[in-house]
Amino acid sequence: MTNRSVGIKDVAAAAGVSVTTVSHVLNDVAYARVGAGTRERVHEAAQRLGYGPNRLAQALRTQRSGMIGFISEEIATTPHAGRIILGAEETARTRGYRIMIINSTSTSSQDSKESQVADLLDRQVDGILYATMYHRKLAVPMNLAGLPAVLVDSEDISHTVSCVIPDEMGGARSAVQTLIDAGHTRIGMLNNTDDVPATYSRLRAFKDTLADAGLPFHEELVQSELSEVPGGHRAALRLLKPESRPTAVFCYNDRMAMGAYRAARELGLTIPDDISVVGFDNQQLIAENLYPALTTVTLPHYEMGAWATENLIDAIEGKTDLQLFAAHPTALPCPMVLRDSVASPRHRGASSGAALDSPTLANT
Repeated sequence: MTNRSVGIKDVAAAAGVSVTTVSHVLNDVAYARVGAGTRERVHEAAQRLGYGPNRLAQALRTQRSGMIGFISEEIATTPHAGRIILGAEETARTRGYRIMIINSTSTSSQDSKESQVADLLDRQVDGILYATMYHRKLAVPMNLAGLPAVLVDSEDISHTVSCVIPDEMGGARSAVQTLIDAGHTRIGMLNNTDDVPATYSRLRAFKDTLADAGLPFHEELVQSELSEVPGGHRAALRLLKPESRPTAVFCYNDRMAMGAYRAARELGLTIPDDISVVGFDNQQLIAENLYPALTTVTLPHYEMGAWATENLIDAIEGKTDLQLFAAHPTALPCPMVLRDSVASPRHRGASSGAALDSPTLANT
């Protein structure tokens, strides 16, 4: 009689191998470099402990538990990214599946992440979603390879696991084009300093959109800082110097835009009369409550969670091959949300000098 308390880590300990090796052996991962002796030892340990194929291989290939594992790198505690979970849960429910969530951190070791994957496999999940709180590239846990799995808001550096990400370039181009369409020809940017894909793709989109419109790029009109409110404030103070001031600013995210609002107030500028501002992320607690309300770009958190779940379930049910999406990430649109922080530029000398009603949030 099978001992249901036995897990994959018990088998690994009994066989004297790693959890990843046990996962590869019992899941018959084709490319796994595991010797015949080791394979025999793993199978012997699994049989002796009562860890039969029904615990892993059959659950992942033939039987369906109706359960999807969801490893959340901090997004469960991040309000604006939490819609990834909502999109996954609602989509899973419509397909007759349930979500089992394990919260992780971006600083967790690879061994810890592999252990979390193993914990989900012990519970016979049919597939795994692995989501991060911001778009980045990562090395996936080794025992995730070969399983039905999708990365959400992240890219697999080995290109072996399917990924869904936001269209950073498209979103940034829309933001800059919104300013150009309003009549602005001298546009600045507040950029991030972190080594993440969005830092480079949003800057590239900024340059490309200016070039497409026949507008020059000025290096001094890009100021970079940490992508938080204080960083946006410092960068905006440098950018908005009277002698070289742009008429509009594209901000890396809404937090930096909040810092730009504070800098504008301190410099006696009004938004959007003296300076138009566009953000990125559509963090509603910020964007809707700044005065004036912030025009920004929406990150498709809900849509990424829904897309990943829909395609994972299709793969589980044999309706699609996730490897079709592994070589190149699927990028989902980032729509504009038009509010009140953009207007046509007015004559340089027409500034009223009036301060903003509030440097941060309205009614605070």
